[in-house]
Amino acid sequence: MARLPGIDAPEQVVCHVDMDCFYAACERLRDPALDGEPVVVGMGYETGETHGAVATASYEAREHGVESAMSITEALKRLPRREDGTDTGGPTGVYRPVDMDFYKAVSEDVRSVLSRTAETLRNVSIDEAYLDLGELEWSDAAAFGRSLKHEIESEAGVVASVGIAPDMTTAKLASDADKPDGLVVVEPDDVRSFLAPIPVAELHGVGPVTASELREMGFETAGDIAAAEASVFADAFGKRGRALHAQARGEDDRTVEPRGDPKSISSESAFAEATADGDRKRAQIETLARNVAERATAKNALYRTIGIKVVEPPFDVHTRSQSLSGPVDDPELVERTAVELLAEFESEHVRKLGVRLSNLSFDAREQATITRWDTGEGEPDLDRRWGRTAGGQARLSRFE
Repeated sequence: MARLPGIDAPEQVVCHVDMDCFYAACERLRDPALDGEPVVVGMGYETGETHGAVATASYEAREHGVESAMSITEALKRLPRREDGTDTGGPTGVYRPVDMDFYKAVSEDVRSVLSRTAETLRNVSIDEAYLDLGELEWSDAAAFGRSLKHEIESEAGVVASVGIAPDMTTAKLASDADKPDGLVVVEPDDVRSFLAPIPVAELHGVGPVTASELREMGFETAGDIAAAEASVFADAFGKRGRALHAQARGEDDRTVEPRGDPKSISSESAFAEATADGDRKRAQIETLARNVAERATAKNALYRTIGIKVVEPPFDVHTRSQSLSGPVDDPELVERTAVELLAEFESEHVRKLGVRLSNLSFDAREQATITRWDTGEGEPDLDRRWGRTAGGQARLSRFE
């Protein structure tokens, strides 16, 4: 694999995954009738509220000038809130309050796909992550990207844009380049030509003020910046200017590294069609339990909570978990507990199952294997969580 001149970083294939209008996409997942509608997720539009801001605006809402971080007051001027049975005589939008617990639940579904796709994963935010694709051949990159996007949409129900490149900065710019539902692969020899036409305002870390200053200096695109001397930008913007010059040239020697130890280890799998077959559900939960237990052992992780996730059609998500009195590494216990927790859903139609180990510990000390946890009354301590949407349907409040 070719590298750009002057870059001594290890060869790598980096994938950046960015969920499209994530909060709005989650609301559409919960309410499919919103598909194609202008959706604004934010706070402050409710009766009696006078302050608030837009968290996410769907692409349909953006066509009316509504943008993330805009004040709700301004958003409502540009796109009035749709009221049931009210004809405003013009375009209106559907406004929904932020439901962070639900968005985190969907995000966990995405991360479950990502964590089994790449050995090294760096989660940046609730809707964004980097993957190190290891020795993936560039000739296979596009096929990998298509497969990854399909798995995310199939298992999490939301759409991702994916960028694949030899460095983290270019991968992120690539994921932005063809939104929504985009896939852009930038091979090493094409980095400079890919970056060249990108407007300065779209470079990361460049806000409106800096973009204006760059244009006044005669720099309209990344290519313009790349062709100039680094000292020009260092003199104008200091250390930030040197980083900007390096970004425009595709010079980023960072490697994809996880941020700290993982908070949980999970594995999920969907059925081709929803099933009520008890044997099929049990076999799948056993397989998932073995998978997460093996991964925990490989990571030298001990766990204090064993949980399952059950998804019923169309997208009603339930979680059940059991907390232990101390951290353990016990694959048989994981499998047995997951099966016991699944028993509650023995007769239910299920479209997806998951198993998660959480409350992780990476201490090196030896831990005893626990087969029973006493709560003081001789019964297992079942920590059961149940969340509901405003409409009363069951949903995941948080899989933890």
